Amino acid sequence: MKNIMNYSFIGNPLTIWVLFFSGLLVFFYLIKKFKKNGLKYLKQFFKNKNLPVSEPVLGFIDGYGIPLLYGVAFYLNFGFLNLTSYLEKAYHIFGQILFISTIMLLSTSIIDWLLKQNLKKKDLKPAIKTAMPGFSKIIKISLWIIATIFFLENLGFHISTLVAGLGIGGIAIAFASQIILKDLFSYISILLDQPFAVGDFIIVGEFLGSIEHIGIKTTRIRSLSGELLVFSNTDLTESRLRNYQLMKERRVVFQIGVVYDTPSDKVKAIPDMIKNIILNIPDTRFDRAHFSSYGDFSLVYEIVYYILSSDYNKYMDIQQTINFAIKEEFEKNTIEFAFPTQTLYLKRN
Repeated sequence: MKNIMNYSFIGNPLTIWVLFFSGLLVFFYLIKKFKKNGLKYLKQFFKNKNLPVSEPVLGFIDGYGIPLLYGVAFYLNFGFLNLTSYLEKAYHIFGQILFISTIMLLSTSIIDWLLKQNLKKKDLKPAIKTAMPGFSKIIKISLWIIATIFFLENLGFHISTLVAGLGIGGIAIAFASQIILKDLFSYISILLDQPFAVGDFIIVGEFLGSIEHIGIKTTRIRSLSGELLVFSNTDLTESRLRNYQLMKERRVVFQIGVVYDTPSDKVKAIPDMIKNIILNIPDTRFDRAHFSSYGDFSLVYEIVYYILSSDYNKYMDIQQTINFAIKEEFEKNTIEFAFPTQTLYLKRN
């Protein structure tokens, strides 16, 4: 029995291998128990303490904690073995990856939690609400880049040489992927300049709709008819677009025509009639009403007023109310609307 226990396998006696697998079994058992009972206790502990970081820490444990614990179990138990120089190096690299991954995953969980908490604020401006997810992605990418540089430094790579090489390669990549880089810079421009935000109603050329999502490369707009329009960020930053969400009031211009047979006193009274109608409608500001021109078949009036809102549905409701009121007022005063007519004169020989 003693000879069997001293039997060596891959540079380690059988006793060490028994210790290695026994340790793994113990760790796996403890992790399983923790997953079943300890996690529930831990959640209750953080809940009772009401700590600010409870939610992100518990989210991290739920998402990554158990797999990382299995990684720790393997790392600690491999420490019992006598490893070759290559395996020893791989062992230390694995430990560094495990450590850096734990720190980074916990950090990203906290960043996601902070983003979620800030997005819940009711007084948050739409532009800031749009920018925050983008900045969150940039921060997380930056952290992973820093962590990767730290990891490579520990492996013995000369980062200065690597960065110089990346600088030369970056020029080649820039030429090969100009469109992607342009969209990325356009995305940063949108976040900083904030010409529009999620929920804004915009018009780009012949397309119009509400913004649903602003991504790193594309922006998605839901049109009035329901289909999803996808624009590259460069298209939007290089286009002349109209943002109706930022409009404080809407200027409305419309015309009506009355027949040429309308008596002069009524022709003169029409501007005041329309003015009184608009003044009596809430959320409007009257500008002017004039007999503007002699049309082909009508006396043309031009009316201008403002709606103190950017809501399109409200604009249509008010315009409809004005149209109804003008028709009622004209019927009361026996004023006829004009419509296209032609008079033919027949000459007899």
